[in-house]
Amino acid sequence: MIDTTQPTGAYDRPPSPLPLPRRRTGERRRPRALRHPRPAGGRLRPKLLAAFVAAALALPVTGAARPEAVAAPVPPRLPPLRTATAASLAERYAATHGAIEAAMGTATAAGHRWRAASLRAMADPARSFLSFDGRDGGRVAEVFGDLAAADRIAVIVPGSGTGLDTYGLLRGGSMRLQRALGGRGAVVAWLGYRPPSVVSFQALTPGRADEAVPALRAFVRDLARLKPAARIGLLCHSYGSVLCGRAAHGLDVADIILYGSPGAGVADVAAMRTRATVWAARSTGDWVGGLPHAAVRLPFATIGLGEDPVDPRFGARIFTTGDGGHSDYLKDGSPALANFARILSGNAPAGVNHAS
Repeated sequence: MIDTTQPTGAYDRPPSPLPLPRRRTGERRRPRALRHPRPAGGRLRPKLLAAFVAAALALPVTGAARPEAVAAPVPPRLPPLRTATAASLAERYAATHGAIEAAMGTATAAGHRWRAASLRAMADPARSFLSFDGRDGGRVAEVFGDLAAADRIAVIVPGSGTGLDTYGLLRGGSMRLQRALGGRGAVVAWLGYRPPSVVSFQALTPGRADEAVPALRAFVRDLARLKPAARIGLLCHSYGSVLCGRAAHGLDVADIILYGSPGAGVADVAAMRTRATVWAARSTGDWVGGLPHAAVRLPFATIGLGEDPVDPRFGARIFTTGDGGHSDYLKDGSPALANFARILSGNAPAGVNHAS
């Protein structure tokens, strides 16, 4: 099936370093004493920028067209989620189903077969969406499990390269997490923002995350009002960690889990200003561990995504997630999946290395 696969490889290859310039044939190397010395900071900044650029350019993106280039109709206006009731959720799911079918028709008529196929799978009447907007790359919030009856809810915030055309990875992981949580657990796959393309300058900066902060805060606030007695936790993967780190101060959740993170857009847990327990994990096979974790302020932007959340100095509670790759955290049987389910259920994970 197109939207339950768990592809590996493309997102699990480590970034390749940029090639170094070579001396021309016959060119003599200047004596060390005649070279212009450069301060340590001057050497570090080009290396740091080169590493970030290499990371952005090394990973391919799957898709038939630029996501934002595929037109879609304006979806119907829905009442705020906070006003919904358990009884009215079915009506909301039906309304979003109609919006998906309309977007599928538009994509089909325009010849965007890949997008049309993705939307055809989403239009399955058995699936439940709290919201859908097919414009500008797509925004969706899909529910897995019985949200009305759930007493623990996980909201997954995905990272770079996620969109309607690559949604299968997010959906597959959400389904497996819901099974691990059990019958009283629900998972929401929240693609409520425009993640940067993996091959993009935006993936190196917190700009897209900052744009999405109000939307994530509003969604979690409405979800808490809809389910005031439920335990809500955030799972923030890859670039999604930057969004969660920047939005944390306005999120009323029990746990924030940063995993496979290139940074959280903040210096440490204290800077997140949250009452939630902040967890961090990275598998030993995740290429993100090889990236420099820092931020360089330039006149036109901040390059880099901040400190490493699995560094004990960051202040998160660190736990083990096995030896999988960057897209393996939510695979069946993985230590990461088991530990996520424990944390979201209010229990201690296995292999905690540090407590803040």
